[in-house]
Amino acid sequence: MLVDHYLSVLRGGVAATEVPPVLLAPLSGVTDLHMRRIARRCGASAVVSEMVAAAELARGDAESQLRSEGAGVSPHVVQLAGCAPEPMARAARIAVETGADVIDVNMGCPAKTVTGGAAGSALMRDLDNAERLLGAVRGAVEVPVTVKMRLGWDEASFNAAGLAQRAERLGLNAVTVHGRTRQQFYKGNADWAAIRAVVQAVRIPVFANGDVTGPEEARACLAASGAAGVMVGRAAQGRPWLVGQIAAALAGEARPAPSREECADIACEHYEGLIALYGPAMGARHARKHLASYVDHAGPGALATADRTRLLTTADPAAAIELLRKAFLDPDGHVLEPLGEAA
Repeated sequence: MLVDHYLSVLRGGVAATEVPPVLLAPLSGVTDLHMRRIARRCGASAVVSEMVAAAELARGDAESQLRSEGAGVSPHVVQLAGCAPEPMARAARIAVETGADVIDVNMGCPAKTVTGGAAGSALMRDLDNAERLLGAVRGAVEVPVTVKMRLGWDEASFNAAGLAQRAERLGLNAVTVHGRTRQQFYKGNADWAAIRAVVQAVRIPVFANGDVTGPEEARACLAASGAAGVMVGRAAQGRPWLVGQIAAALAGEARPAPSREECADIACEHYEGLIALYGPAMGARHARKHLASYVDHAGPGALATADRTRLLTTADPAAAIELLRKAFLDPDGHVLEPLGEAA
């Protein structure tokens, strides 16, 4: 897939249906710079930064700047969250000035810490304010602007189609819809068929998100929703190569699963990258959820309970690397059973 395929789809230069883009979804605290680099290198059509608080980025907050970092990632997509137009516009300009190729606006996060501040999916309860935010971002930058939303706040307010229409009128380039309401959080199953109403309501590309865990699910999601592409979220934790496998499968390409040795190399690269980015103490904290996911995907019993606990708590990078490799290889360096492949 061409490097600029996703950008071409956003700008209307190529039909997404020819090769449906497969994106790594923004996951707060998960889609850090190194996970995005790895996923993009492994074939993801595009990758989105973890959610960046617009007001904090506008104030020059150091951790927000790290969250929006995109060195080595192309195209570089930064997702912003906020509830007021002016900080959103200012943050969008800062992100573009520091290399963002696309700005995505978060109107789908269900977390109480976000919705309690009238941001994320809380904006779906106030479409007028949502429109003001989108207009402010659209007017602030010249790069493509997209928005990620849910079906609605709850089952009584499926208003994603209306929000998508407002986004289209403002000149946004695409929308992504997670097939659940905010009140569902991540419970039950994503309703891919409900996304079709959004697809039919607008002419800009609509991407479907929620429960896409492999090529078979991606094909079913595209068939049910009519979407232009899919976004893969939680299923990619501990498997940043998965997004590229799905993209290859949808493009009709055969791509084997990475070997256990390759998986070990990727896990170690990710861990070492976080240590380098955040420093040993903070990097280790950021890495814990990733380390747990990598071990989970290494297979049942990949590490004994004591070793797993040590991996998730050690402050010694060398010890962590040794245990990560042990999860994918036996203690003598022999390869264990191969991992399953995405088909």
